[in-house]
Amino acid sequence: MSFRIGQGYDIHRLVSDRALILGGVTIEHSKGLLGHSDADVLTHAIMDAMLGALALGDIGHYFPPTEPEWQGANSLKLLQQVHKLISDRGWIIGNIDSSIIAEQPKLKPHIQSIRHSLAEALSINPDQVSVKARTNEGVDAIGNQEAIAVHAIVLLTQSKSGSEYINET
Repeated sequence: MSFRIGQGYDIHRLVSDRALILGGVTIEHSKGLLGHSDADVLTHAIMDAMLGALALGDIGHYFPPTEPEWQGANSLKLLQQVHKLISDRGWIIGNIDSSIIAEQPKLKPHIQSIRHSLAEALSINPDQVSVKARTNEGVDAIGNQEAIAVHAIVLLTQSKSGSEYINET
């Protein structure tokens, strides 16, 4: 069986007057993430990992922050478009492993909802989606509650003969 692994990373600044959305789940907090879309840093890192696994570039290539059509976009909808790109090339998600690095809010109560939200958007089982929450122990912008970052890794497996698919960027 053929497989590919992709790694993704994203970071967004925390600001007042924005919703905090992680993996499609709105989390009650005094600050939210700043970005052109809904700034769902977790979903963005997962999309970059999916694209990276097939050497298809990054999310900025497909959803440039300079384009008005992506202003305030729901990142789960963008994730579904990226999922279609990999599916159309004959690849399926084996699993996703991600780590959210945030000092606040405490994310443990939201992890299961986030896993289910991502799994539903991708039409996979929640047990294929790992979401872990870490802190930065008070160090740097994340530790000072100025930003949230995410690392994600995605394993893709080939669902059909790979010879019939062309890798287009």
